[in-house]
Amino acid sequence: MSVDKIKAPPSVMERFREANSTFPKSPEILSAKKQGQSVMGWVCTYVPEELLHAAGALPVRISGYARETDLQDGTAYFYVNNCSFARSCLQLGLRGEYEYLDGFVAGSTCDAARRLFDLWRNYVPMPFSHVMTVPRKYSERAHDLYFTQVLELKTGLEAHLGVEITNDALMKSIALHNESRSLLRALNDLRKLDEPPINGSQTMEVLNASSRMPKESFNDCLRGLLRDLERSKLRHKGKARIMIAGSALNNAEFIQSIERIGGLVVTDELCTGTRYWADPVAVDDHQEPLKAIARRYLNNFPCARMYPSDERFQRMLQLIREFRVEGVISQTIRYCSPYSNDLPLLSDLLSRNGTPMLSLDVEYGTSGSGQILTRVQAFLEMLEARRK
Repeated sequence: MSVDKIKAPPSVMERFREANSTFPKSPEILSAKKQGQSVMGWVCTYVPEELLHAAGALPVRISGYARETDLQDGTAYFYVNNCSFARSCLQLGLRGEYEYLDGFVAGSTCDAARRLFDLWRNYVPMPFSHVMTVPRKYSERAHDLYFTQVLELKTGLEAHLGVEITNDALMKSIALHNESRSLLRALNDLRKLDEPPINGSQTMEVLNASSRMPKESFNDCLRGLLRDLERSKLRHKGKARIMIAGSALNNAEFIQSIERIGGLVVTDELCTGTRYWADPVAVDDHQEPLKAIARRYLNNFPCARMYPSDERFQRMLQLIREFRVEGVISQTIRYCSPYSNDLPLLSDLLSRNGTPMLSLDVEYGTSGSGQILTRVQAFLEMLEARRK
């Protein structure tokens, strides 16, 4: 097994790592702010980035600490039985780490996300704040409802920023973000190889940077990384090919800890991973770009909150087949209601499919404690034995 760093010029992979290691105050974010660009924070993959970008703002995804840490400030405002992802985000906000933001846009997708928005609006005041109602179904009535939410966000951004978000601006933003999705798909396709040139922890570094850099510079860097990987002689091996599923995950060290003991993480079902970039915005000649954006975001690779679960489960099974996954590690943040409630259904599905699953109860930012790694080690040894 190899977990070495990618042998690429510092301007490529190191630029992603710099964006992550300095976040929330990453150099390119602060540079955009200094040059007078509005910076809009967003939470949840059901918030349309294209709309923020078309308004002339830099969209930045709100996340918490890159490590498991004491959340005394966050817990003082939240109930302790709210997930540590929401408490971690709020604590960074309370401590001024997101002081450069001109706005905060959230999706009302779970109780913790909604409470995060309410608390942020009251205790981390922003010039602009907006929350979107997100339906849990995919019916035409649900699409009509979600479109009104996207339209309200557009109207609010135009009024606050004093701009008109034109169809031309929307089309340019769609093209830019679709290019990013296409490049991320190309990166992930490399992980289908028996011995991929990039592993799961390195891919997570790239994915984290994708929402912490302007998309224009991110796309340029990712094109460079793909060129380097095509020439790279480095190959990664493991005892078993693993999918990571479950709650929001930003800590690449968690995946690295799995790979250090023999796992090869080849794909995921995460809102910070595949679900973020999976589907492009499809625009035809007879559809308004804003409606195309709304349809894409509600129809994208579903979160566990969406009903029914069939679409999400079929997507997961497709990934398991394409990436030849031998085992699934589900990491569920404590008190993450959507994924906790969904876990029995997922367990039953994977059992019927013949795919073993290890379920881990974690805190957001964990890098893999001794107890967790002991369980992962036993899981990997079981998967390795199945190969023989």
